[in-house]
Amino acid sequence: QVQLVESGGGLVQPGGSLRLSCAASGSIFRINAMAWHRQAPGKQREMVAAITSGGSTNYADSVKGRFTISRDNAKNAVYLQMTSLKPEDTAVYYCNADLRTTWGTKSQGFWGQGTQVTVSS
Repeated sequence: QVQLVESGGGLVQPGGSLRLSCAASGSIFRINAMAWHRQAPGKQREMVAAITSGGSTNYADSVKGRFTISRDNAKNAVYLQMTSLKPEDTAVYYCNADLRTTWGTKSQGFWGQGTQVTVSS
């Protein structure tokens, strides 16, 4: 009933930019925090950036100053603007939303299917 769909991933050169988008749809009552996580082969999944419903943000130290998270509450969407990309940014990026569904009584986490970001020459 709830689906998160990411878009915007792809292949870029080091120093390039990408903008990831994630739109949540379905039986959503309210979205609390939204976040982007990433996982590279052989590594643990890590939080990249998060944003609350009020717009407060947090970033992993590795992306501070390079990535910017934003959201459009009216569209149930979250975005990740990535600049000055490095090869180590290569990973599958996942959208996450902490939300309450119309059929539930408490908030829970939902995940998108992931989108591949590859930074290479």
